[in-house]
Amino acid sequence: MAQTTQQQESRGRKLGRRRASGRGTIAPYLFLLPFFLIYATFLVYPVLAAFRLSFFESSGFGGDTFTGLDNYVRLAQDPRYLEALKNTTLYALASVFVLSPLALLVAVTIRSFVVPTAAFKSFYRIVFFLPFITSFVVIALMFNLVFNNDFGLLNNALSAVGLPTVDWLKNEQVSLLAIVMVGIWTFLGINALYFLTGLQNIPEEVIEAAAVDGANRLQTFWRITLPLLRPVILFVIVQATIFSYQLFEIPFLLTNGGPSDSTLTLAIYLYEVGFREFDRGYASAIGYSLAIIAIVLAAAQLLLARRFDR
Repeated sequence: MAQTTQQQESRGRKLGRRRASGRGTIAPYLFLLPFFLIYATFLVYPVLAAFRLSFFESSGFGGDTFTGLDNYVRLAQDPRYLEALKNTTLYALASVFVLSPLALLVAVTIRSFVVPTAAFKSFYRIVFFLPFITSFVVIALMFNLVFNNDFGLLNNALSAVGLPTVDWLKNEQVSLLAIVMVGIWTFLGINALYFLTGLQNIPEEVIEAAAVDGANRLQTFWRITLPLLRPVILFVIVQATIFSYQLFEIPFLLTNGGPSDSTLTLAIYLYEVGFREFDRGYASAIGYSLAIIAIVLAAAQLLLARRFDR
């Protein structure tokens, strides 16, 4: 009888442990459930719905009509889309070949003898980070004054050295250059901080060993610093490319894509088609073409970097 009671108690303890173990297994997923619900509702579903819409003619006021790949074929025949693609690509090239080298130069300068003390280095880090966290509306208001044709800071500087003034935001020959200049001012600091972090992770012993071997500053930078910075350089270039193809706020607030579509970007054109013309199907195709271009370029850069690593 006593043995039977002990067996029942042992079974009860095992059953209690199993139930506790089951509750412990489910509990973490219950805590994660709100995140996954929000993620699925506000990200996964819109992405899938937009992909579906890209194969339909949908104005938002009636039924959707399946058109297959017509929206994507239309992209290649749309002159405004091709103009937006050209402008966005030029901005991306400026981000990669102008902004990124300038950011590297700034980071090297901050770390070098030009800014010798730790206090000054901290000050420059704060100063260069501020534009990145500044509202795009504030940036647009500020550069509207800088580029003003009558009393703008830039035209006053040109007049002071005897050069002709330029109507930066209304001249289609230079308006995209003005957007590039604003982009450089906005993102130079954060990219410089990326490079500065990479430079700080390079062991001082390596630099000192190169100096002992007789390498000058230029040789040390070219043969040691740049190779060790390759992961950071790749990261900066890839994220610059991706963000360039998402460019919207700066040209939208400064020029609204004008004059004569000279600053029209893919993101602005998507906004116009989707929210002004209400052509949701074509807007979805524009959005997916933008995403595909950014992914393909980023993948090509990664593959190219991997080939150079061999």
